[in-house]
Amino acid sequence: MPSLEWSDLDRRAVDVVRALAMDAVEKAGSGHPGTAMSLAPAAYLLFQRVMRHDPSDPSWVGRDRFVLSAGHSSLTLYIQLFLSGYGLTLHDLQSLRQWGSRTPGHPEYGHTAGVETTTGPLGQGIGNAVGMAMAARRERGLFDPDAAPGTSPFDHYIWCIASDGDIEEGISHEVSALAGHQKLGNLIVIYDSNDISIEDDTRIALSEDVAKRYEAYGWHVLTVDWTASGEYHEDVAALYRALNEARAETERPTLIKLRTIIGWPAPNKKNTGKIHGSALGAEEVAATKKILGMDPDKTFDVPQEVLDHARQVVARGRAARAEWEKAFQSWREANPERAAEFDRISARRLPDGWDKALPSFEVGASIATRKASGEVLSALAPVLPELWGGSADLADSNNTTMKGEPSFIPEEFQTRAFPGHRYGRTLHFGIREHGMGAILNGIALHGGTRPYGGTFLVFSDYMRPSVRLAALMKLPVVYVWTHDSIGLGEDGPTHQPVEHLWSLRAIPGLDIVRPADANETAAAWKAVLEHTDRPAGIALTRQNLPVLEGTDDPAKVARGGYVLHDASNGQPRVILIATGSEVQLAVEARKILEGKGVPTRVVSMPCVEWFAAQDPAYRQSVLPPEVRARVAVEAGIGMGWREFVGEDGEVLSLEHFGASAPYKTLFEQYGFTAERVVAAANASLARTGADKGETTGN
Repeated sequence: MPSLEWSDLDRRAVDVVRALAMDAVEKAGSGHPGTAMSLAPAAYLLFQRVMRHDPSDPSWVGRDRFVLSAGHSSLTLYIQLFLSGYGLTLHDLQSLRQWGSRTPGHPEYGHTAGVETTTGPLGQGIGNAVGMAMAARRERGLFDPDAAPGTSPFDHYIWCIASDGDIEEGISHEVSALAGHQKLGNLIVIYDSNDISIEDDTRIALSEDVAKRYEAYGWHVLTVDWTASGEYHEDVAALYRALNEARAETERPTLIKLRTIIGWPAPNKKNTGKIHGSALGAEEVAATKKILGMDPDKTFDVPQEVLDHARQVVARGRAARAEWEKAFQSWREANPERAAEFDRISARRLPDGWDKALPSFEVGASIATRKASGEVLSALAPVLPELWGGSADLADSNNTTMKGEPSFIPEEFQTRAFPGHRYGRTLHFGIREHGMGAILNGIALHGGTRPYGGTFLVFSDYMRPSVRLAALMKLPVVYVWTHDSIGLGEDGPTHQPVEHLWSLRAIPGLDIVRPADANETAAAWKAVLEHTDRPAGIALTRQNLPVLEGTDDPAKVARGGYVLHDASNGQPRVILIATGSEVQLAVEARKILEGKGVPTRVVSMPCVEWFAAQDPAYRQSVLPPEVRARVAVEAGIGMGWREFVGEDGEVLSLEHFGASAPYKTLFEQYGFTAERVVAAANASLARTGADKGETTGN
């Protein structure tokens, strides 16, 4: 980067940032002004002099990414977006945290141009940044692997600002350890070490040496201390030198520990917990503006010459993009096939005929759905290069490794079991479910690839904050959650999910798919991959399941619920609804009921969300309102099934934890048998008045 030019207009712009932060929170009546004030020089330096970005094209593929992990300090980002010309206005800043504004309390992806990810839960942003850095490397490996370092149009940096709170959250350990292991030299984190949180001085809860902690992870660690002289001096040049040094380090991620004083230069509230998360108050705002040489009676005052100076970044950004476009066009001309693939993947389009690669399974065979899923992934590997992923140290159990695909790992860390290289495909998250979730989100946000990640369904609890954010951001992330019920067996109740299916179904915008057999699993993958606007979890069995007749129609499966076997006369008296491994029980129960003269329909419902999205006519054709005798069967809590079975229906569920025993024993002891389904059907029939009994004589 060129030598730093830091003019009086730049200094005034930084002070304008501080004043805007105070004014916006004061007007809103709530918010976090302190960090936005003290980080004003750092954020302004990044947006004006360091990052490669073009405010006139926020989605430019070649841009650097910026993640504000300290999402509570949303004004740190919003004010830079305003000054840089991303389309935010003074009115937007005046509308901070208000209904319908483009400046919500925490940044929201897809809501405000220039916001790369939704941050709020602390630590998530660091995880997203790690995922973006991994995605950038994988994307380069897909499209331009042979270019010299720094010469590819796919080379760029991921910048992240993190707070003490981000560093304290456990997820920061998971993702930072993995980033160091992966040697992500394209990742640079500025750690705002101000030693203040809502409970004031962080010494009450934080005492480790964060710099040494990150050195132990294998990071390149730099320190810029604006308090080192005993007087507070915002040495922008020193920070600029550190940012330059970070860019030059290509073998390790960099942490820049920046020592600041929160709320600088507020005379009474700086360096206190009060300025972290609440308005300063009119008197303190006025006093601070006087210190800054501003008129205390003016609010949201942005001198035109300051704004004009800051907006020059637009011209610089457009020039950088034009230069990048030349290199990108040269790459396209030299690599037409890769360029066509890049265009397809960027548009989230699947290639023509891709689904022909999906395997099919013979009716009557016996196969666990986790194994079927693994075969699907291996079959798709050649036709969907964008698809990649792995497990939280459970590859053999989750079956998430595409056969023959190299691991994504620096060459020196490959193993006999998992050979690979830096551009590999198989991800190894280690035993870090929480971190895996945030990293998957970052990969999806970056673009250029599509990720999946696996663990046991019961450990989706560790991932839940990230899963919720994926749904909030409408990211096409796929979760491979195996060992989906008491069918796990001997590992016992700590590993047997009971409440998890409905707990996850409660997340708006998340599809939970629990296929009945191997063919439904293949169809489920097809439907999930065709949805590019939301995440999905596929819940899969450890135990073998019979491949049933009629489950191999992807169009039916994609509707979420369908008639698997209809009543023999086409007019059912009772409907059996089931998911996953319990569908086979419904099929067996139907045979018994039909043998007793009770016309019975079996409905397989692999995805409640997909079924709910169908039009009323289709839903009524599957579940006719006039058929009130119904049974829902699922080896988990019954919450939610009452909606489908009605007042006269029965829910065969598990309202307690499991036990350690062979899975067949557990299913028998807990009543998940065909005979129990028949008994439930008879109870429902009786409730509707259909059970008239038999004449026994006088």
